[in-house]
Parts: sequence; structure tokens; C-alpha cells
Amino acid sequence: MSIKVKICGLTCAEAVAAAVEAGADAVGFVFAESQRRVSVDQALLLSEGLPMNLARVAVMRHPSAAQVEDVLEGFRPDFLQTDSLDFSAISLLGPCRPLPVFRDAEILPERVPYLMLYEGKDSGSGQVADWGIASRLAGQTRLILAGGLSIANVGEAIATVRPYGVDVSSGVEHAPGKKDPEKIFSFVAAARAAADSIANLNTHFGEKTDDGTSRPTG
Repeated sequence: MSIKVKICGLTCAEAVAAAVEAGADAVGFVFAESQRRVSVDQALLLSEGLPMNLARVAVMRHPSAAQVEDVLEGFRPDFLQTDSLDFSAISLLGPCRPLPVFRDAEILPERVPYLMLYEGKDSGSGQVADWGIASRLAGQTRLILAGGLSIANVGEAIATVRPYGVDVSSGVEHAPGKKDPEKIFSFVAAARAAADSIANLNTHFGEKTDDGTSRPTG
């Protein structure tokens, strides 16, 4: 299987550079109330010169219309991440796509969106999400798993949930809000290794790969 990796809550150039060099697929900049919060100008500066294939995610929570407009027009992210219900009052501009957030203990819709993020009850707290619920959702849609992920548990999380992607913030920090470049490299490597291990196992037992084709058993 393949896996997408998002490094969230970036606040300094060193951490952004580490995410790029480690091979992350997305970087998140927090515009909500948080110790990782950045301004539009800071996010623009930090994301200057990023590779075209690296998605820039604006992370918000219950934003006002003015805040959304400021971020969308000033930062122009590839994705806007906020609570699923917030999108009922948001009109996305240009190519920006929604990344709705669902959390433990919330009532889930009968039809889940094509792409979603699932995490614990409190964003940025390091609280591990319910992997059982996440696993069931991952069988229905492209699910990005967040909440309490770290170098130590991301492999188990991927093996259990089989998500489309994983999202880490506090798990790659040396202090609250301060990213550790070495931990970023190690997290991305651990996620890739876990996905490769599952892909090799699937191939050995003749399971279908991500492109839907069958492979012979070993």
C-alpha cells in the first residue's frame, strides 16, 4: 500500500525544510487558536519555494467568514482543514479543496466525504484517536488518521487502520509547538516502512494492490 504523510503545525523554516527533505506529501499551517498558530504572512514566508507536489494545508477551527477570506485570499492553500460542519458556511476559492475533520465521540454522517481527517477529541493535544472507528471509516473513504501519532506507534496505526494518510504534529516535537527535524525524518521513514511492509505482505498472499490488480501468491 502507499501512504500519504502530512506534517502539521509548522512554525519555522528548519521544520519546513525537514518535511520537504523527508519526503512528506503535505505541510499544515495552523491559523486557529494554538501555540502553533501562524499569521498569513508567516505561512506565506514559510511556504515560499515549496515543491509543486507538496500540498499546503490551512488548518482552522470554527473560523469566521472574515478569517476564512483572509486565509484563502492571502495564503491560497491547496486544502482548507476545519470541522466538517464549518463547511456549510464556507465557499472555497479557486483550486482549494476541503479537508473536513471528524473526531471521536462525534456523530458521523451516513455518507462520509471522499476525503476526511479523523482524530481524537481535542486537536493538537496528542490524544490518540479510536483506531477501531478509524479502520471502519478507512474502508469507506480516503481517511487521513491523526491524533497522538508518533514514531513509536505510526507503524501499528497504519497496520491497524490502513488509512490513506497519516497526520502528525506533537509527535515530532521536542517541546510544545517546536518541531524536531530528526523526528520528522524518523516519522516519515517509519510510515513509509509500515506501508511497504503491508504492500509486501499483500503481494505475498495474493491480495489486491492499490491499483486494483491481483498479484500471485508467494
